[in-house]
Amino acid sequence: MRIVADENIPLLDEFFAGFGQIRRLPGRGIDAAAVADADLLLVRSVTQVDRALLHGSKIKFVGTCTIGTDHLDLDYFQQTGITWASAPGCNARGVVDYVLGSLLVLAEQQGVDLASRTYGVVGAGQVGSRLIKVMRGLGWRVLVCDPPRQAAEGGDFVSLQQVLDECDVISLHTPLERLGEHVTHHLFDAERLAALKPGSWLINASRGAVVDNAALRELLPRRNDLQVVLDVWEGEPQVDVVLAGLCRIATPHIAGYSLDGKLRGTAQIYQALCQHLGVSPSTELAQLMPAPWLSEISLDAGAAVDWALASICRAVYDPRRDDVDLRRSLQGDSTLRRAAFDGLRKHYPMRREIDGLAVGIKGHAPALVRLVQALGAKLKE
Repeated sequence: MRIVADENIPLLDEFFAGFGQIRRLPGRGIDAAAVADADLLLVRSVTQVDRALLHGSKIKFVGTCTIGTDHLDLDYFQQTGITWASAPGCNARGVVDYVLGSLLVLAEQQGVDLASRTYGVVGAGQVGSRLIKVMRGLGWRVLVCDPPRQAAEGGDFVSLQQVLDECDVISLHTPLERLGEHVTHHLFDAERLAALKPGSWLINASRGAVVDNAALRELLPRRNDLQVVLDVWEGEPQVDVVLAGLCRIATPHIAGYSLDGKLRGTAQIYQALCQHLGVSPSTELAQLMPAPWLSEISLDAGAAVDWALASICRAVYDPRRDDVDLRRSLQGDSTLRRAAFDGLRKHYPMRREIDGLAVGIKGHAPALVRLVQALGAKLKE
């Protein structure tokens, strides 16, 4: 079996070498010639997999080691009998950690108590639902907007207009849909961006085109009360340099780039391929997961809860490093900037997740226990 794979997928040999010969390529460099004689294609989100890429090839299985599928032409797959698989939820915890880290930075810079804000989460799928659970566990007020889930389930959802009217912080976690009943392309267009409450914080760690980047760039110079965090951009790997300069935090599409998330994505596609081929899995992710650099921390019972929140989150991840790296990369012409964007993703440093951290508490401190449990860290006995 011939396998073509994005070179940035980790543990390729460990999971897939037993199925055949692997050819590694940059994700944006995978073209029709590269897959012409391949049987299996493994990608991440930067490779557009459609008729133009696959027509005439022998590909019968496409796996994307990512949550999103907007880069896959699923209608074409169905028409041609191509089996496909994605990795829902693989990097959800990493995105939650990214949002928490961003909120801590904004709160510190603005002098705001995070518990006093009202949060709106738009999109309650794998990522959004985990974020909602953490925020509500911390005792924060959260409104949830997810029209597809509301239509299917009913329940305690609100309209997007209510989110705009009531929320001080809006975090976007919706898939990118350009057609159909629930279009999310430019969901936050010029009109909705202008309707943001004074002093609002807007975080987009979903897909770049969920927010109209041009409209946001035009708005921000007139609304210096708004604080924006963008991890995703229209036209990636090209980043709007002016817009990045107007953002409080700007990062190169790495919100979910925890090592744990990337390895889970590979493992999920491996499991899907085994099912497709009718073979039993022989490799377990637990056997391959490296030990974290920081496995536990200890808090005294007298520690302030706000300080403990910041300390636990930042012990694992702080987005300010990624913000600095992106801003440093926005030099030279567009070709250099595009290469630098992909380079930041390709050479991304090791980063783990909060739920892999054990936290010990010396003494009786129910509020700290609740904090650790809400964050999803392990409470050390």
